[in-house]
Amino acid sequence: MKFLVKMICFAGVAAAAASCAEKAQEGEFKYLVDEFADLKVMKYQVPGWDELTLQQKEYIYHLGEASKYGRDIIWMQNNKYNLKIRKVLENILENYKGDRTSEDFAKFQTYAKRVFFSNGIHHHYAEDKFFPECSQEYFASLMTAVGEEAACAELLPVIFDPTIMPARKLMGAKDIVAESAVNFYEGVTRAEVEAYYAALMDPNDPTPISYGLNSKVVKGADGVVREEVYKVGGLYGPALEKIIAELEKAAAVAENETQKEYIADLVEYYRTGDLELWDTYNIKWVNDTLGTVDFVNGFVEDYNDPLGRKATWEGLVNYKDVQASRRTELISDNAQWFEDNSPVDARFKKAQVKGVTAKVINAAMLAGDCFPAAPIGINLPNANWIRRDHGSKSVTIANLTEAASKSAQESPKSVLAEFAWSEEEMAAEKKYGALTNNLHTDLHECLGHGSGQLLPGVDPNALGEFNSTLEETRADLFGLYYLADPKLVELGILPDTDAYKAQYSSYIRNGIFTQFTRVEFGKKNMEAHMQNRKLIADWCYEKGLANNVIEKKIRDGKTYFVVNDFEALRGLFGELLAEVQRIKSEGDYAAGKALVEKYAVDIDPALHKEVLERYATLNLKPYGGYINPDIVPVEKGGKVVDYKIVYNEDFLEQHLEYGRKYATL
Repeated sequence: MKFLVKMICFAGVAAAAASCAEKAQEGEFKYLVDEFADLKVMKYQVPGWDELTLQQKEYIYHLGEASKYGRDIIWMQNNKYNLKIRKVLENILENYKGDRTSEDFAKFQTYAKRVFFSNGIHHHYAEDKFFPECSQEYFASLMTAVGEEAACAELLPVIFDPTIMPARKLMGAKDIVAESAVNFYEGVTRAEVEAYYAALMDPNDPTPISYGLNSKVVKGADGVVREEVYKVGGLYGPALEKIIAELEKAAAVAENETQKEYIADLVEYYRTGDLELWDTYNIKWVNDTLGTVDFVNGFVEDYNDPLGRKATWEGLVNYKDVQASRRTELISDNAQWFEDNSPVDARFKKAQVKGVTAKVINAAMLAGDCFPAAPIGINLPNANWIRRDHGSKSVTIANLTEAASKSAQESPKSVLAEFAWSEEEMAAEKKYGALTNNLHTDLHECLGHGSGQLLPGVDPNALGEFNSTLEETRADLFGLYYLADPKLVELGILPDTDAYKAQYSSYIRNGIFTQFTRVEFGKKNMEAHMQNRKLIADWCYEKGLANNVIEKKIRDGKTYFVVNDFEALRGLFGELLAEVQRIKSEGDYAAGKALVEKYAVDIDPALHKEVLERYATLNLKPYGGYINPDIVPVEKGGKVVDYKIVYNEDFLEQHLEYGRKYATL
């Protein structure tokens, strides 16, 4: 599970508390690289690089190369036309000899940047297709000028026609599989896909493989439904061969034998597509807690699949921040206490929490579905039975959070000042916000996703298209509930019993209101993490109306949402957590569907209009992503003696370079 940046005001939290002296200590490093459309692009620093050994640096280097070779896969998975369109964009940007100073070319270039940012033609977060602001005729002229005239008939309708593949996910569609723009299915209906997997699965298997995780489902001319598996010699084989080659180089310089073993399992899984090997790899990976360097490489998260079954490819290479990890280690060391004292029904609790580990990391390379937009926390593996029997790893990505916070210092305006009701709220956010935001991420990933259990015989995919939203809801609620627990003060994680209030105020403000600056007016709320936050905030607002737990206030024509009773709000978080865990544990599709459809999807148009207008005056971007540093071998006498970090400044050039160096499909 990935924990995405959860609040628009996140980036301003630590920044608001930073002093001029702290800014000066940052030197000339500028975090903000580019801004366009609704997006901003940042650099992130790689702290402590010189403290790593040469072997660790070489290990990271090859893991990073392996991750970059998976880039074409995510483009193909998001939509079958994406890679063709990207290659046309690259050709124009590299070879167009006409006027590059015109307004139309600037509009084309902005569109190209948006496509690179989203790994395709659909918004990385909102799921719907976006369009060039230049005309179709001008776009066609650019294609013709670089020899792409033959592709116009096929690609221009896909790019410009709003009725062709309008969205990756269409909640409420007649057939969420047949009408989806994703490239996980071809020629099949939802009923056919569900029947196909129902015939494969054994409901009594206590350790089921993740059926369908690494395949595309198609129906051929013969009418037979079958899988095209991602493997060497199969779908995406050329990319997987390149990944394997770099993984094998990485294994040769791994930190320990366990790492070498699970890399070998991963390589064999890529060669065969055997999902039992994927499970073997994950079990060994989750038990490796000794190494400093770690990575994610594979078909992991199923957020983009309408049915919540098929995984997109992602890569993340990282190393441990030892000092910052003390907080997360305290949490994981007490995991059983948190599970035992959870407000959920005892039937749904784990009698014995196994293998829960947590750490703070620094990213060294982002790739696939983690790039350019990246998570700030991750909890893996996703298979319920592996988590039950072997545990999970949770991470909070410190240098990405730091980059988001520091980049906000380069903007003169603040979301917090615009949307917080009082000076008291703002003061609490400035004092405690950075700490409680990070802590909520820790609790969400380490304990939230790792908590609870399915009842025997419950299908892990029983919640279908609502699973991702409800799983994120469950994890968020677990974190919110425990943020206010005196246990955190007792453990020394929070300084006092008032600190949690900053997070409660900002969470409600964001969930009900400010996060919708990310959604085009009139559209529905479709992304799983945004749905989870809206579900929680709106449900608590409704249930607390009688006691004025959360109050809607108006001042000078502006709307604010204010928490009046923090203790009562914690009680509501606990009540909703108990119900969502029940839904998850029992596989109650109808109840989960009802919760999501009532509270998570539809945005109040008056509030939506207001928040967009107020946010527009701040001239800020609601979404952020990153460019990677380069890890460059340093040679002396024909031998690599070091690896240095080189920070990049040009978002577009990085993507063009990746297109030149890492194209495989």
